Amino acid sequence: MSSIKKNYLYNVSFNLLNICIPLITTPYLTRTLGANGMGVYSYSFSVAHFFVIFILLGLNNYGCREIAKCKDDCKKKEKTFWSIYSMQLFLGIVINGIYFVYGCFISEDKITTLILSGYTLSACFDINWFFFGTENFKYTTIRNLVIKVIKTAAIFMFIKSPDDVYLYCIIMSGGLLINNLILWPHVLRTVKFILPEIKDITVHIKPNLVLFITVISVTIFKYMDKVMLGLLSDMTQVGYYEASEKIISVPLAAITSLGTVMLPRVTNMLAHNNEGYMETLHKSVIFAIFLSSVISFGIMGISREFVPLFYGEGYEICKYLYLILLPSCIFLAFANVIRTQYLLPKQMDKEYIISAILGAIVNLLINCILVSRFGAIGVAIGTLAAEGVVCIYQSSVVAKKIYIGSFIYNSIPLILSGIVMFVCLYNITLSDFSALGSIFIKIAIGAIIYFLSLFIFALAFRVDYKKILMQK
Repeated sequence: MSSIKKNYLYNVSFNLLNICIPLITTPYLTRTLGANGMGVYSYSFSVAHFFVIFILLGLNNYGCREIAKCKDDCKKKEKTFWSIYSMQLFLGIVINGIYFVYGCFISEDKITTLILSGYTLSACFDINWFFFGTENFKYTTIRNLVIKVIKTAAIFMFIKSPDDVYLYCIIMSGGLLINNLILWPHVLRTVKFILPEIKDITVHIKPNLVLFITVISVTIFKYMDKVMLGLLSDMTQVGYYEASEKIISVPLAAITSLGTVMLPRVTNMLAHNNEGYMETLHKSVIFAIFLSSVISFGIMGISREFVPLFYGEGYEICKYLYLILLPSCIFLAFANVIRTQYLLPKQMDKEYIISAILGAIVNLLINCILVSRFGAIGVAIGTLAAEGVVCIYQSSVVAKKIYIGSFIYNSIPLILSGIVMFVCLYNITLSDFSALGSIFIKIAIGAIIYFLSLFIFALAFRVDYKKILMQK
C-alpha cells in the first residue's frame, strides 16, 4: 500500500474517531444533559475557541507546509520547528492570561468558562502541525484513539443528569489538554532542541498573520453560528444545531482527511517537480465528491427514521437542519481539494483569504437577518450559502490555471446519483419494520440506487472514472 493511502487511512481514522465517539455519546447526552445543557457547553466552547485561534494563528496550514518543505533535512527541520513553536508558546501564555481575566470578570457563566481553560491551555501544546508536516499520521491516530476511549468511558460513568454539565466540560477540556501533552515525549526524542534566535521567530509572524485572517473568517461561519444563536435566540436552539453538527461532521471527516494528507505531499511534490501533479489533483476531486455525495445524500435519505431514533423526542427540527446543512458538504469537498492541493501549496494565500472573508461576510449577514426569527434553521441557511460562495470564488480563481471545467463536468454524475438516491430513499416508507430495521434496509437500497444511477449517468456524460483513477 502506498504511503499516501496509508496516511489517508490513518487520518480518516483520526477524524472518524472524532466523529464516531460523539455518535456513540450524543444519543446519551441528548437524553441526560438535554438540548439546553448541550447548548451551554457548545456556546462556552465556541467562545473559548476564539481565544484558541489567536494562539494557533494559521499554524495548522502554515506549520504543516513549512515542515513539509524541509522534512528531509534534519537540521533545518529542527530549526524550523523550534522557531515556529517559540512563537506559538509566547502567544499561548499571553492569550491564556487574557482568557483568565475574561473568565473571572466578564463571562456570565464563569464556572463553565474557567473549566474550559483546559481547552485554551491545550493550544499551547498543540503540535499536530509538525506530525502532519512529516506525514506521521500513525502516532497521532493511536494517541487519539486511547484518549477518546477514556473520555467516552468517563462520560458514561459520570454524566447522569442535566446538573452534570460542568463535569462534562471538565471531561472534554481535560481530554483535549492530555491529548496534546502526549505528543511531546515523541517529539523530544526525535527533534533535538535548538534555541531559536529572535530573527528566526519573527520571520514566521507575517505569513502566519496572513493565514490567520483566513482562520478568523472560517471561524466566523463555523463557531460564530453558535455564539449568535446563543445571543439572538436561546441555548436550546444552540443545542439543536450542536446535535446536528455531530452528524454533519461524518462526511466532513473523510473530506478534511484527504486535504490534510495531500497538503504536505503536494507541497513536497511541487518543491521538487510537477510530474503527475494535475492527475493527482483530478483524482482527489473525484474521490472527494464521491465521498461527500454518497455520505451526505445517504444521511439525508434516512433522516426521517434516524433523527427520532438517534436523538430521542424533541429533536424533530434536526431533520430539517440535515436537509439544509448536508448539501453544503458538496461545496466544501470541491473547495477543500482546490484549497489544500493548489492554493496553499502554491502559497496563493491572498486568494484563500479573500474566499474565506467572502464566506464569512455572507454567513454573518444571513445570520443577522434570519437567526432571531428562524433560530438554528437560519444558521443552517447561512452556512450553506457561505460554503457555496467560497467554492465558487476559489474555483473561479484557478479556472485559467487548471482544468477546472473538466473537474466540474466529471463530478456531475456523482452528484446527480446522490440526488437520485436521496429522493428515492426519502420517499420510501417501510412501515412494517422498526426504525433501526428501516435504516439498514434503506442503506442497502441506497447503495444499489447510487451505483446503478452512477453507471447510467457516467455513460450519459461519457465519463470514464476507471481511467481517471488509474492515471499515474
